[in-house]
Amino acid sequence: MRRRQILAALPFALAAGPAAASEPPKKSSGGQYIDLSPVALPIVLNNRLINYVFVQVRINLSPSADAPKIREKEPWFRDALVRAGHRTPFTKATDYTVIDEARMKASLMREAALIIPARNLRSVSLISQTPKQRSRLPRAPAAR
Repeated sequence: MRRRQILAALPFALAAGPAAASEPPKKSSGGQYIDLSPVALPIVLNNRLINYVFVQVRINLSPSADAPKIREKEPWFRDALVRAGHRTPFTKATDYTVIDEARMKASLMREAALIIPARNLRSVSLISQTPKQRSRLPRAPAAR
């Protein structure tokens, strides 16, 4: 009985596939942006590496920016972020499982303005951050 129901519904399911595929993709109303591939940033304490935090970052572009052309520069943005994170780690003094978001954003904005014209930049957003370790870390000082 169940096999008959499945076979009866099969033509309708097959006909719905091409119709759904022919619809144009919906545009995001969030504007233009570039999502960087996830990057591991070091957490350093007393000149010792104690953790890595994997971050996913979005560079928001101005409406007049040529997003496809700027998207080709994604490896340069990622490289700039990694270099800045190793030069001066974005270690948060009160938590070793997250980065200092404000410092990271400010640093990437400065570096991005060297890669593309500043008029094409709007902001930097931190989408997610995931620590490599959550336990066996030194105890961070309490927040003031």
